[in-house]
Amino acid sequence: MLSLDLNKIRTAEERFEQVYAPGQLPAEDAFRVAAPVSLAFDIFKDKQQFRLVGRVQTTLELPCSRCLEPFTLPVDQTFDLRYQPHAHNTGEGEREIEEDDLTTAFYEHDEIDLGQLMREQFYLALPMKPLCAPDCKGLCPVCGTNLNRGSCECKREWEDPRMADLRVLSKSS
Repeated sequence: MLSLDLNKIRTAEERFEQVYAPGQLPAEDAFRVAAPVSLAFDIFKDKQQFRLVGRVQTTLELPCSRCLEPFTLPVDQTFDLRYQPHAHNTGEGEREIEEDDLTTAFYEHDEIDLGQLMREQFYLALPMKPLCAPDCKGLCPVCGTNLNRGSCECKREWEDPRMADLRVLSKSS
């Protein structure tokens, strides 16, 4: 596990910089880390609360959502996160989520999971619909040919299957 030992943070502000090999991060379904990961941040300590302000940089490999071919996506993601000790039920009950709650995470056993921090930033950097190119033609829905590499002779006329019975009736009249 890639973790930051909070017991080693002695001053109110410290700098952390580390480069991780792609194989050091666990595999994900949505992408593969294709280049070394550079993680750099300033850590600010206030009693048991910590604030991490920095950036993570790497290159991810992921499949195109149209043609399924792998392509690379450079990532340069900045973050500003607050960490506080994991508390069990605080007894507050329900309340409205505030903006600070969205950037607050929790740590246990005096360690921050840097692997989780990087994974979250990678997922935030992914586009909603990852494309290898803006003009990607995708796959033929009939034969599956990658239309970026060539064409096919398939009939692309779509017929609504719900209308099949109606067509049979109209042909018999």
